[in-house]
Amino acid sequence: MERTEKKAKPQADLCTRPLLKKTVLFTLPLVFTSVLQLLYSAADIVVLGQWASSNPAVREAAVGAVGSTGALINLITNLFIGLSVGALAVVARFVGARDNEKVSRSVHTAVLVSVIGGFIVGVFGFFASGVMLEWMNTPEAVLPLSALYLKIYFCGMPFNLLYNFGASILRACGDTKRPLIVLALAGVANIGLNILTVAGLKMSVAGVGVATTVAQAISAAGVVIALMRRRDAARLVFKKLRIHKAAFWDIIKIGLPAGVQGTVFSVSNVVIQSSINGFGETAVAGNATAANIEGFVYVAMNSVAQACLTVVGQNYGAGKPENIDLSLVQCLLLVTGAGLVLGVGAWLGGGFLLGLYGSEGAALEYGIERMKIICVMYFMCGVMDTLVGALRGIGSSLVPMLVSVFGVVGVRILWIFTVFGKYHTLTVLYISYPVSWFITLSVHLVCYLVLRKKKFAQLRGQ
Repeated sequence: MERTEKKAKPQADLCTRPLLKKTVLFTLPLVFTSVLQLLYSAADIVVLGQWASSNPAVREAAVGAVGSTGALINLITNLFIGLSVGALAVVARFVGARDNEKVSRSVHTAVLVSVIGGFIVGVFGFFASGVMLEWMNTPEAVLPLSALYLKIYFCGMPFNLLYNFGASILRACGDTKRPLIVLALAGVANIGLNILTVAGLKMSVAGVGVATTVAQAISAAGVVIALMRRRDAARLVFKKLRIHKAAFWDIIKIGLPAGVQGTVFSVSNVVIQSSINGFGETAVAGNATAANIEGFVYVAMNSVAQACLTVVGQNYGAGKPENIDLSLVQCLLLVTGAGLVLGVGAWLGGGFLLGLYGSEGAALEYGIERMKIICVMYFMCGVMDTLVGALRGIGSSLVPMLVSVFGVVGVRILWIFTVFGKYHTLTVLYISYPVSWFITLSVHLVCYLVLRKKKFAQLRGQ
């Protein structure tokens, strides 16, 4: 044991200034990792749009079938993905406090929870997704294909959650490089298998489902190996796997509200997707490709939010409130700049980007219509998520959940049944996004300013 500790590689120090350079260096690999993860679905749609069939109508149906499943996948998986956020926050806090025993217990609890949760979500998604697609008013032309893709996708859910939890643990320790390397390898495999199964074996939607599942298995194996090779308290040892009660409840206290928030978010997105489905198959395909492109903007901003959570969490554990405010301000500036540059850039280049997915004609116009509203205003979503990250970093997860549920979900659903009900156009539907972001981020800011006084007083022992 003593020899291991002497050789232990120190955790990344995110508790001493200057913080900006460390935050940027921490965030960049996280951005690349998130982009690679998003390329799973992007590669699916691009390959289908190019090689699913020589018939344009068949290609459009295949693209719509896969692209329209995102909201439902998030609805089913977000509860446990939220628990991975809880694991990140808890491990980061104990890393900052240099409490090695609690770090180890949290790591082994989180890994076991991910495996159990993966099987639960996988079984539920496999059997329930078809019925839920029908509830969403999915067009008949794409319903069988969507159901087939989801059944294959959910077979890989244990790998999916294991990767997400493992990557969160590594990030909490300040390591964003290894998750990037692992996902890069899995991404290459995913793209190669997509081309093989769709262009070569003519498996269409089933092919991209198989490719994604295999890639998830590769990423899960990679992150497990990375954890096993660590030389510090976060090292994974299989015989130590068990659910420690205290660590489990620490993860639940932050992760469950985060998961519920994500799940309820997905409910609003499912309602919106159902509304989009009512405009027909072409609108579904155009919306799916535009949403996929927007995803790249989102993950860049969300990476800053995750960095904020990690840095704030470590400094909260280390008892350094002065660094918490500084980190939040720096992250808000970073996320605003990234959101504006990437969002406006995506909208301006929308025609070219949508064309890469095989969009043309009316589907292309539908995609551009969505991007001109959502992409341009997307920076507000980044600000909102960063404030949520700061709140979770100081140990408050219930408040941002409640604010987000009423501010985002409530506003969007109210909008759909009032404004959209009267002015039934896609443009009016899309406006619900920036309206809900602005209202929610404003309330999150007020909540942070109020809660910081209490939390900082506790850190100073007042």
